Amino acid sequence: MREQELLVRFQLPQATEIQKLEKKSLTSYIYIGSPTRVLQAKFGDRPRIQLNDSFRSAQEIGQFIASERDLLNESDRPFMTVTLKADYMTRMGIITDVKQELRKANALKVIYGATKTMGYE
Repeated sequence: MREQELLVRFQLPQATEIQKLEKKSLTSYIYIGSPTRVLQAKFGDRPRIQLNDSFRSAQEIGQFIASERDLLNESDRPFMTVTLKADYMTRMGIITDVKQELRKANALKVIYGATKTMGYE
């Protein structure tokens, strides 16, 4: 079951070589994309960062990572993984900002969400 309500729309990029997550309980998700149609009147259509159930700035990622780590057992904290689920049309600037903040928070295990393609296109 989904733990968070998606506030952004995104279409994951396609990849030919993907792997499934082994321990989803050690994974925190960051969603990046345009707000859903219902929220566009309030937030516009520029890509936004969703942490848990709200829009946040890139500067708040460190605080998000700290709170997510606190939810894990101390023995599991080194294995925490962050999954970025970003729309394939998202500009690299926002992705780079997120990655920089993850580095500052020492969250170095990052996975990029993708959908599987056969590679024939």
